[in-house]
Amino acid sequence: MSQTYAIGDLHGCLDQLKQLVELCERDAGEGRSKFVFLGDYIDRGPDSRGVVEFLMDLQRWSPDEIICLRGNHEDLLLAALEGEDAELVWRQNGAQFTLASYKAKTPRDIPITHLDWLRSLPVFHDDGIRFFVHAGVHPDRPLHLQRRRDLLWIREPFLSSDKDFGRLIVHGHTPLSSGIPDQRSNRLNIDTGAVYGRALTSAIFCQCTRHPTKFISASPSGSAS
Repeated sequence: MSQTYAIGDLHGCLDQLKQLVELCERDAGEGRSKFVFLGDYIDRGPDSRGVVEFLMDLQRWSPDEIICLRGNHEDLLLAALEGEDAELVWRQNGAQFTLASYKAKTPRDIPITHLDWLRSLPVFHDDGIRFFVHAGVHPDRPLHLQRRRDLLWIREPFLSSDKDFGRLIVHGHTPLSSGIPDQRSNRLNIDTGAVYGRALTSAIFCQCTRHPTKFISASPSGSAS
């Protein structure tokens, strides 16, 4: 049976990422599996470069089964290449950790292959049952008319909406201080705050139901649940 593993915000937490992917692959066994990463691979955490390289390698080996979405932090970095004001905004949002991991002084020092990969990332993935996105969707717009900025940045009025969007919206972006996924009837937030010392979480889905069948997490200490 095919399963989909959605993984929340990474922010340079390479060790947890490696551990969680291994746990998910073990869970999938010989069955078909797909991974959907919800963005925010860089900034604030210890190894942004390592996370990007790990995901690029995964995707190179299984391009149809590894889906990496763009987050607002990738958007900030790409905007920083275009002007000083945008670069300042990026630097105010954890860029120093990304630059340090690349041993770079400016965003223009980051390898072009990495920047091109970040530019290539889609902003959503729709599997017909679930709509995977970094931040969420605007309740006043149908899914096919969503604005890019909302997909990458929105919090309200999305988080307080009880609207049925026709898909389960699977998202991150808003870190959960509880460290526990926030599951609602219309959406699921799996940003459990790995960069803040909490777990990195994957939600596991099958084709039989739109809600997750279970969760797997990797803690900073290396234990799993």
